[in-house]
Amino acid sequence: MKNIIYIIVISLIIASCTSNTILKKPKDLIPKNEMVAIITDMLTATSGHRIKNKNLKRNVNYFPLIFEKYHIDSTRFKNSNFYYTSKIDEYDVILKEVKARLTIQKKLVDSIRKVEDSISKVKKYEAAQKKVKDIKSKQKRFLDSIKKINSFKIKNKIKN
Repeated sequence: MKNIIYIIVISLIIASCTSNTILKKPKDLIPKNEMVAIITDMLTATSGHRIKNKNLKRNVNYFPLIFEKYHIDSTRFKNSNFYYTSKIDEYDVILKEVKARLTIQKKLVDSIRKVEDSISKVKKYEAAQKKVKDIKSKQKRFLDSIKKINSFKIKNKIKN
């Protein structure tokens, strides 16, 4: 009998923990497509917070700039985020779209880096070719001056 009471109490506790609470839709809910864009920008900003920016500063909080970009405030974002997280299927769709956008951004950045690497290799090659050309030019001038000296010596020997 005691075991049955424990089992019932534990069952009630477990059942109460699996709540399917769905929050009430906020008046100023951010649309899904905008939410995808905001979360994508937030993840991008978060991943770069340790990298120095153009002003050589690190650990800059870019979230206020993101909120400004989308003309929202942190409260509106928080309320919308809580609402979407309470509807896990919708939030899953949002997160899949965010992942797809981040994957596209990564591919774009990788292709840009490849082009920049190629350009720097071409510039290094061109600089090396210029150095080789300069060295060949100096060698030619040196050989020409040696020829002039030799021809001068030969002329002086013939005259003497």
